[in-house]
Amino acid sequence: MRIAAMLCGVVLSAPVFVASAQSYPSGPIRMLVPGTPGGSADIIARMIGGKLQERLGQPVVADNRPGAGQMIGGELAAKAPPDGHTMILFTVTYTTGAAIRKKMPFDPLNDLTGITLVGRGPLLLTVHPSLPVKSVKELIALAKSKPGQLNYGSASSGSIIHFASEVFASGAGIEIVHVPYKSITPAVTDTVAGHIPLLIASMPAAWGHAKANRLRALAVTTGERSGFVPDLPTISEAGVPGYDVSTWWGIYTRAKTPDEIINRLNREIQQILAAEDIKSRLAAYGAEPVLGMAPQAFNAMTRSEIAKWVKVAKARNIRID
Repeated sequence: MRIAAMLCGVVLSAPVFVASAQSYPSGPIRMLVPGTPGGSADIIARMIGGKLQERLGQPVVADNRPGAGQMIGGELAAKAPPDGHTMILFTVTYTTGAAIRKKMPFDPLNDLTGITLVGRGPLLLTVHPSLPVKSVKELIALAKSKPGQLNYGSASSGSIIHFASEVFASGAGIEIVHVPYKSITPAVTDTVAGHIPLLIASMPAAWGHAKANRLRALAVTTGERSGFVPDLPTISEAGVPGYDVSTWWGIYTRAKTPDEIINRLNREIQQILAAEDIKSRLAAYGAEPVLGMAPQAFNAMTRSEIAKWVKVAKARNIRID
């Protein structure tokens, strides 16, 4: 009798679960942004949220929750109801942070699930113009002649900038010294001022200074040349074969959210990303939309990224004390 009652309960509850997916969304949607207002993640989240609001007929409200390498926002998303009414737009730094934090308030692989990758973009390898180098090979030669004497800035310990710089140092066989900042803005400011000679930074953060000759751009970090700056070589072709690091933005939600909801959000966001006005607006932030990535593929990519950065962290002794 007890087993029969349990089975009956399962049967009776199933239509309610399906109905909730079919009636989605039933109220406002919260788009968590684990960064400060005005940053690329904030702007892209609001851009997509505005279009999603038009398509779903419910308000999509951006909620900035910066701090702890995107983990404060991540915890809120991981503990939200699994109904698709809370999403979060992470950057690639989410995976580097997850790779080096020993204690986390949630499981980054099992408590969240991917909806879609939004876009990818290159980072720029830049130096202050006073540094007597005009190519990656010249930079490597200078660094080898002065081991441990060249500093590089980053957005924070454990950020993608930190990891990208350490992968560069490892591949080039050079010793450079990490100077972490609280965000990319002061790191760029100090590099432009000549206090830091070397910086890998995002396109929006660095390219304007490079065009104004306040920084010298040597290469892009991606495996292939970027359509944004086609004349710049890749780090791989310019002196560190196999080097390939990119920045990216992606949208996640609570694990165990019904597949019907996740798949619908994936389709809606993919259609938003395909629009020409969105493509041009993303380009202003150094992002190219990624079309056609299913949630399963995005989850596999996330796992692969975290595993990759775990290996880099161990090899380069990157950790958060």
